[in-house]
Amino acid sequence: MTQLTKLVSAGASLLTLNLTVLAVGALDTYAQSSPVTSFSDVQPNYWAQPFIRGLAARNIVTGYPDGTFRPEQLVDRDEFAAIIRQAFDRPAIRQIESGAVYKDIPANYWATRPIEEAYQQGFMSGYPGGYFRPNQSVSKVDAIVALNKGLNLTTSASAVTQRVVPQKNMRKAAKRRIFMPFGFTALMQPLLISKAQAVPVNAVTSSTTDKQAAIRNRPASFIITNTYADANKIPQYAVGDVAAATKKNIIVNYPNPKVLNPSKPATRAEVSALVYQTLVSQGKIEPVAINSPANQYIVRTPVNNQNTQ
Repeated sequence: MTQLTKLVSAGASLLTLNLTVLAVGALDTYAQSSPVTSFSDVQPNYWAQPFIRGLAARNIVTGYPDGTFRPEQLVDRDEFAAIIRQAFDRPAIRQIESGAVYKDIPANYWATRPIEEAYQQGFMSGYPGGYFRPNQSVSKVDAIVALNKGLNLTTSASAVTQRVVPQKNMRKAAKRRIFMPFGFTALMQPLLISKAQAVPVNAVTSSTTDKQAAIRNRPASFIITNTYADANKIPQYAVGDVAAATKKNIIVNYPNPKVLNPSKPATRAEVSALVYQTLVSQGKIEPVAINSPANQYIVRTPVNNQNTQ
């Protein structure tokens, strides 16, 4: 009986030891594979820190072996394809023909698969002659267009063809439409006051929802012109995509939300912000905190500004 007790005790001890070893091994493995979310060159007060940290926590973007993220480094087309592959899981809408490869993408190139998937999912395309230009920098507007094309967020074709009207002319037209004699306004004042007293301040009425719907359904050119100071620099082919991204709060402009700089090569920080906000629009990631300094650089249309207040 004593011998049996010793054997049972020894077996239990051995089992406990094995479980402990397995647990420690699992913790070590997790510690080694857990994503790095803080970088020596991305301080807490850096404008894009929440976007970078959020994507890094999901292994969508990563840093470099020296512990840096290099947020001001420009993003090339191959890296952008790799980020898209990590961020979005989309079904293929087109196939690469058998044996058809880009002439400037070797078979063993590090980004071959991401580039192929970015093409198949509709995010990116090559250039005439069978070239992809993997080391070409991605402009900010091209990044926006790629995200919208791949996620099918673009506005209607009729909105895209609208001509961008200068802001000054639009402001003058608006003033003429709302002009009303002061005397007539004074006569209407009792009616306006009584109606204001009857409706709660924060009440959502049919008139307010109609106004919001009207703003949402504005032509792309209207949204662009009334949102960006450099609207005339946005390529005509991208007007619809930029407008769609603007309405969904995808675009982030630093340091001035009103300035898009569409042709400017995008940095790793800017691409991180765009991708993060795109995931927010899809409900796949938490929005940046309202009290975060980064929140002020997210571009919003007038109706979206009302919704965030």
